[in-house]
Amino acid sequence: MTAAPGGTSNQDAQDEPTRHLAHTWEEARQAAFDCAAPIPAGRVPLQQALGRTLAEDITALQDMPHYASSAMDGWAVNGSGPWILAEAGQRLAPHQASPIVTGGLIPAGAKAVLRSESAVLGTDEDGLPVLMVGGGARPGEPKNGQHIRKAGEEAAAGDVLVKSGATLNPAHIAVAALAGHDDLLVQGKPVVKLLLTGSEVVTQGVPAPGQVRDTFGPQLAAVVEMLGGIPAGQERIGDSYEEWLSALEDVAEPGGAVPAVLPADVVITTGGTGRSGTDHLRQAVAELGGRLVIDGIAMRPGHPAVLAELPDGRFVLGLPGNPLAAMMALSTVGAPLLAALGHGSMPAVQEVPCGTTIEPDPGRTRLVPFRLLYGMASPAQHTGPGMMRGLASAHGVMVVPPHGVQLGEAVPAFPLPWGPPLAVPEAPGTKPKTPARPTRKAGSRSAEPAGPVDWSALLG
Repeated sequence: MTAAPGGTSNQDAQDEPTRHLAHTWEEARQAAFDCAAPIPAGRVPLQQALGRTLAEDITALQDMPHYASSAMDGWAVNGSGPWILAEAGQRLAPHQASPIVTGGLIPAGAKAVLRSESAVLGTDEDGLPVLMVGGGARPGEPKNGQHIRKAGEEAAAGDVLVKSGATLNPAHIAVAALAGHDDLLVQGKPVVKLLLTGSEVVTQGVPAPGQVRDTFGPQLAAVVEMLGGIPAGQERIGDSYEEWLSALEDVAEPGGAVPAVLPADVVITTGGTGRSGTDHLRQAVAELGGRLVIDGIAMRPGHPAVLAELPDGRFVLGLPGNPLAAMMALSTVGAPLLAALGHGSMPAVQEVPCGTTIEPDPGRTRLVPFRLLYGMASPAQHTGPGMMRGLASAHGVMVVPPHGVQLGEAVPAFPLPWGPPLAVPEAPGTKPKTPARPTRKAGSRSAEPAGPVDWSALLG
């Protein structure tokens, strides 16, 4: 009898009592979304703020720039030339000049900056060195205030630079740094720790009989990030109960040391959600005083999924050990949970026309990866619970109700975390839009060419 890595045997899955499948697919999604409250706003260093949602305005802590500076390499000058040379940085009297570099502090008394290429060093009647206008100088150079960046010309102290609610991009981070900030207040976002299980799992090379290659380690953290979580490391354990319990306890480091990673809001486990002797998730949650929010879902694949909440407020999302089943459970439970914790809305589900007839499966919702062919959702091949090939080429996932679906019938569907939004088909009977004719120029024999024809829709 075969068993999924860290999971339940096929016979166990068939014999599992239906009382554990208390939630329908829709109920499980809603339960996962409703059980979590948004994480409060918190401060993060600028280096960690990219992509986060700003929770308070970024204001200038002082004038920007906070001092008058040179926009050119050259000479700070006072009055008209020729100029007597002075030490850099000292106050300039009329007809004095001192060297300055781009960004350098304008010395007291300076009225303008003369560019290096517009200046010539010479001597006066007494043989003393003086600075004169020459070279590539333009008429009237230097004008009063020329090539000086005035203090506060970008912003005055207290000005709002970026408004609350913005999704922070690199330019926002640079502005915050220029404004004098070291950290920013951003909306809360769930920190997610991964707990990967299975003593039969190998992380490299071709697995031997009885071994399976790790499919979660290389990609699960990236999917969590796509769903709005902050990956905070992963831990790999075996199949013993002691290992499970220790990993979920999340005991503080000795001596009160600061942990290497942020404390987790969500722990995602792989495997151990069945009911065999090596499946310890439920027992460990119970011993830690936690409660089960979801204990199995009436869906296929991914029905053994578990969602629990521990007394310290952490959530534990137990994914089945089979990779496709795990991804379907993550989409069903993990996506709504992370959205709720991260101030988001319930992930969207829309309808697509089904490209085939799918027979009923009473009591269970089926999640079917599909490809869009000729505007219709065609089930992908290679979509067994332990397979990933079909999902790798899919455009989305159909949510097939227990009573099945007929050819051409609208069926709920959702996009993949790494894919674009699903294209919404036009309503039946909608007249296709006719492209406007190109305008013919007077005296021309024919209209301007409209460009190449796009046949991509016919190619799927």
